[in-house]
Amino acid sequence: MKTAIYLAAGAALALSACSQKTDTTSETAGGGGGGNRAQVWAAGSSTVFPFATRVAENVARTTGGKPARVESLGTGGGFKLFCGGASSQYPDVATASRPIKKSEFEKCAAAGVTDIIEIKIGFDGIVVANAKAGLSYDLHREHLYGALAAEAPKDGAFVPNTVKTWDAVAPGLPKEPILVYGPPPTSGTRDAFNELALEKGGEKVAALAALKKTDEDGFKAKTHTIRSDGLWVDSGENDNAIVQTLQKTPHSIGVFGYSFLENNMDKVKAAKIEGVAPTFETISSGAYPLSRSMFIYVKKASIGVTPGLREFVDGFVSDAATGKGGYLQSRGLIPLPEAEHKAQQASVKALTVMTAPAS
Repeated sequence: MKTAIYLAAGAALALSACSQKTDTTSETAGGGGGGNRAQVWAAGSSTVFPFATRVAENVARTTGGKPARVESLGTGGGFKLFCGGASSQYPDVATASRPIKKSEFEKCAAAGVTDIIEIKIGFDGIVVANAKAGLSYDLHREHLYGALAAEAPKDGAFVPNTVKTWDAVAPGLPKEPILVYGPPPTSGTRDAFNELALEKGGEKVAALAALKKTDEDGFKAKTHTIRSDGLWVDSGENDNAIVQTLQKTPHSIGVFGYSFLENNMDKVKAAKIEGVAPTFETISSGAYPLSRSMFIYVKKASIGVTPGLREFVDGFVSDAATGKGGYLQSRGLIPLPEAEHKAQQASVKALTVMTAPAS
């Protein structure tokens, strides 16, 4: 599992396309048997990772405390670890680029992880991008389904998807080979891409629309299963590696969070999705079809026990960090509307715990 850890302000962060090494030397009392850590531990989304590391750095600088340890495991990997138990062997915070699922919430409860505080920190968009030197794309969600789904409808049945070029997906698209680098199944970006792009695209295909009316689970299985013949490549949790790959292969396309586009405008460009480009304004308004929300989840029981956790959480919802014009905006986070931002601050102040999600 590819992991990146932030241990101290100014510490070296070892990133590569092949691996992100985890430092497991953080201090714990009692050898992991329920003792208290000397620092906050957050784990999860690669998209939220740069925001969490910046908050960790800023809080440590202003309080003089030990910086939070932040790991990039993917949203699913973060929830798996977060929900593993209530002792100091498990993180205090899960960072996520999608809401927690009912199944994950139930696993938390079964392991004694109850009283979870859900905090929405802002918005992000899923970007479909290629190298600056490559062609420009204007894709519809049904194009993404047609290019990337494992199966396609044909003559009343579903058969393996064999299209190899974009122009074979739909007339007017470039005559370029389909080669897409994207996040792995453990990633919240992958989950959101499946739901916002492939599932919504599948709804526009007659055979799948009919299937949805009679078999919702079957419909989701068809639209959430990505082809495995090499035209989609799982690229780990290091979105910077995808950006580097796109530069080396200008005909290829990458799928990652808007924040990485924002920080690499000199290297890559985004495709329009149904005529809408991903921008601060289109994502915050919801006009961009692949917009999503960002979250952190906090164990209430750890507040007051793990040193610095309260300060870390307060720092995350502060006006200076996630408010309009806050320092995380410069890293690509789209702020919540003012009223919603204030509601999140109030929820944190009251330590309001979430109820079980519906699905």
